[in-house]
Amino acid sequence: MAEECLEDLLTLPVTSELSASELDFDKCIDIDGLGIAFHILRPAKFWLLLTDKYSQVKVLKDADKFVCTKVFKSVKASEMDFLQALIEYYAISLSGELLCENCSVREEIVPMDERIERLKSVLKSLIPKGMSIMEICCGNGMATRALLGLGHNPWCIDLDRCDICQALKSKILDPRRSLVLDARYLDKFFSSDSFDVILGFMVGLINEANWFLWRDILLASSNLAEFMVFYTVYSQREAELIAETLGEVGWNGHVIDNRDAKGIYDQWIYLGKRLDEKVISTTERDQRR
Repeated sequence: MAEECLEDLLTLPVTSELSASELDFDKCIDIDGLGIAFHILRPAKFWLLLTDKYSQVKVLKDADKFVCTKVFKSVKASEMDFLQALIEYYAISLSGELLCENCSVREEIVPMDERIERLKSVLKSLIPKGMSIMEICCGNGMATRALLGLGHNPWCIDLDRCDICQALKSKILDPRRSLVLDARYLDKFFSSDSFDVILGFMVGLINEANWFLWRDILLASSNLAEFMVFYTVYSQREAELIAETLGEVGWNGHVIDNRDAKGIYDQWIYLGKRLDEKVISTTERDQRR
């Protein structure tokens, strides 16, 4: 890839620079209008993929400028297969330390079995198996273990590349479903209602000073959910802020008191469902996706 992360696919800093220069290539592969792979000759022989699928800057719109008569072949790919390939590429590159000069991710993740069991007991009755799930603000995957323990295979996103890298190296996260990205940009890669459930464990800490930021994150993320959103937080006030805001955009939700004696993680929960919620079978959902 020309760009070094998913977020750069929105602005195309490297691709834009390359488009203004002469690429020394002898053949290329057109990927069904999603991107073009060039076989570069210098400074070394390698394949370079350019795509403007996710950017408002359509660098490749004048394909003749790049391709001319050097099309080696054309291949077809669905948009989701293409996106998953990009996500897996960036995840493998990250965990392979190809995107960082120095890696500080060395320590192992300490499991918190008691917390995981508490989350599993709550989630088990709420999210049936077979539901498509996106976990936002997943961190190093500590709480993701609860979903995995229940047989789910969630997509996971966090802005901190070191946390994602640690989870990938620890074999907690699936590289095909792990994204380093600001959640506010999710709609650039996924359409609304792309997932059955959007959830986040210990989002925040949310306060009056940073609520404007968390509000945007939660609204953008929740817009991808077709049926349910589930967020855990530390305080009742945080849960109430989420409930009030999501209620304004069509979520029918309530705040759940989940306090325990330790009083640290997942003390309050916001659970929201669509006001126009409808139930479809797993077969119908698979056919639509």
